[in-house]
Amino acid sequence: MAAIRARVASRALASGDRLPSIRTFAAVMDVSPSTVVEAYDRLAAEGLIRARPGSGFYVSTIAPPLTLAETGPKLDRALDPFWVSRQSLDADPAVAKPGCGWLPADWMPNDALRRAVRRLARADDAVLADYGATRGPLALRRLLSRRFAGEGLEAGPDQILLTGSGTQAIDLICRFLVRPGDAVLVDDPSYFNFQALLRAHQATIVGVPYTPAGPDVERFVEAATVHRPRLYITNSALHNPTGATLSPQTAHRLLNAAAAHDMTIVEDDIFADFEPEPSPRLAALDGLSRVIRIGSFSKTLSASIRCGYIAARPDWIEALIDLQVATSFGGVSPVAAELVLAALSDGSYRKHLEALRRRLARARRDTAASLRMLGISPWLLPRGGFYLWCGLPDGRDAAAVARAALRENVLLAPGDVFSVSQTATGFMRFNVAQMSDARIFAVLERVLRASEREASAQAGGSLRAAR
Repeated sequence: MAAIRARVASRALASGDRLPSIRTFAAVMDVSPSTVVEAYDRLAAEGLIRARPGSGFYVSTIAPPLTLAETGPKLDRALDPFWVSRQSLDADPAVAKPGCGWLPADWMPNDALRRAVRRLARADDAVLADYGATRGPLALRRLLSRRFAGEGLEAGPDQILLTGSGTQAIDLICRFLVRPGDAVLVDDPSYFNFQALLRAHQATIVGVPYTPAGPDVERFVEAATVHRPRLYITNSALHNPTGATLSPQTAHRLLNAAAAHDMTIVEDDIFADFEPEPSPRLAALDGLSRVIRIGSFSKTLSASIRCGYIAARPDWIEALIDLQVATSFGGVSPVAAELVLAALSDGSYRKHLEALRRRLARARRDTAASLRMLGISPWLLPRGGFYLWCGLPDGRDAAAVARAALRENVLLAPGDVFSVSQTATGFMRFNVAQMSDARIFAVLERVLRASEREASAQAGGSLRAAR
């Protein structure tokens, strides 16, 4: 394959030219004819060559030259809720990503996943080839039901719908409950993709200030009274981006406010397994009457295996099933569901989580200490998870710091990306699991010093102008 690509790139083979016959090229390369057949088939699948029945293989097109400008960081777009996502997902491997929202690949239970993949290779043909059942496999729903029961949440398999991801779960709920113009409450700050999804559904997004114990309840009630929101979307445990945990008192008051204002709460529980001990859950306290729980396995198991879930009232699950059929035709991928089931059933998964919690505790402590040396202060020290929500020194502009750092191949997550009110200009979210590269702290130090010099110069200029 490399030899053919090289001939095409050097123009030794031009568009429309016939490739050497299989036997001729096998002799030239000193390989078997079957090897050449497979190489030609793969090149044809890529579109570089095409087969003419009875005639052989021909070059279909000339590969375009590499355009390096297309691979660099995108600095020319607004720092909106899509900015960190696109930068993180599209970043070159050389880019350090302390602003991304997932663990490094070598922190994940890859041995268990490989065992699951080998087990999947022996699965029935239907698992590999058919559409998924509308609710998702019963075995995985039963496993989730047992896990929920351990937290005090009674939800039978008929109250659980498996989805393509946690994000798809929220999308389905918005399709079910939200109409254009409806108000939806989110925490301020909150996970930026909540905002992105709500914008896609043309909702009116209303932010509620967040405290170390959860949302400011007085402001929550005020927003509910004024805006009459349809939904409130939140993380109860290890809140994204702050790492805070909902207190029992706040949870009780939130449920009372939701009942008084006929509001549904969507509780995203994606970080549950990172907690050393379970904290209060709105879904468990409410019994899935007014609260919908969603989650996925992308943070603790694999972001590559897309599988999430919704736990809700049975009648709502029925309506959500129809929406998933309408938008995806069928349920979650059977392949993804089987991999998740196998990995969660593996005896090593519990040990993986225990080791992961210990490793993250060390990383939070060490990262917080290193950031403090730069004048960057954590808002609080979370009891679990991998996020630190930090204030920059002297009210420095996090967006400007993020742009400057990206020029040096370090991707950061500036605070206003998470803030509906755009009042987190001096904050930044750090992923402690992605901070092992020493150059991150060196870049941060350089960028902060440069911004300090720029601020001093501007202050001096203003003073001279005043005189």
